[in-house]
Amino acid sequence: MNTTALNLAFACYLAALLAYAAAFLFARPALRKGGHAALAAAWLMQAAFLALRWHSAGHAPLANQFESLVSMSWGITGLCFCLWRLAPGTWLGPATAAFSLALLGVCALLDSTIAPLVPALQSNWLLLHVSVIMLAYAALALSFLASAVHLTAYRGRPDHEAAMALDRFNTRAMGLGYLLLTAGIALGAVWANEAWGSYWSWDPKETWSLITWLVYTSAIHLRRTHHWRGQRMAWFSVLGFAFVLFTYFGVNYLMSSLHSYAG
Repeated sequence: MNTTALNLAFACYLAALLAYAAAFLFARPALRKGGHAALAAAWLMQAAFLALRWHSAGHAPLANQFESLVSMSWGITGLCFCLWRLAPGTWLGPATAAFSLALLGVCALLDSTIAPLVPALQSNWLLLHVSVIMLAYAALALSFLASAVHLTAYRGRPDHEAAMALDRFNTRAMGLGYLLLTAGIALGAVWANEAWGSYWSWDPKETWSLITWLVYTSAIHLRRTHHWRGQRMAWFSVLGFAFVLFTYFGVNYLMSSLHSYAG
């Protein structure tokens, strides 16, 4: 498989991060436009890679950890542009570039071989279920990034205008991720019934997905009914994303699961 497009995406993310850093260090705001252009180029290169892989494999590039991680990174950058106008300040571009760069770095450590689909994955549900889950994780990743900026840059300053704007962005990204996660779990249950004859079998991946969903349900409940804001919600977002990472990575490598083929 030709990985030129993916390597170019990595280079573009690195170029974006360097442009954003130069804009900050040398007080040259105009350089941020170069960062934005490099970020867009990275997204396009990833889109090209995923399209080429789909063509080569004959199925959606969502069948293993490598493919889904590339797709998640692509989704994070895409949602970054969709939510750009909602993001306060200049943090979103650099944070997205750094996070996607790290994800592609992890991809380099994974097996990128195209293998035949196991019978359970030979279904249109592969595209429906996994793509929605990856978009959910992408939105929750942006919620996490906003929370990380909030906790590091505005700790102890809850009434700062930028802190409150970050809190609003966190709420919207988390809400979007929660809706997508709910839809993804529901689609997965329908697929499980078709593939294994049961909507729910308490498989470790299913169980930890449910736990993750309950964590975000608690966060949204506390915000709506107890008016949790600011740093408390930021910490909740960080906690929730830790569960996302364990569900996505930890279960595949630490537990025996019907979803082990995804590892």
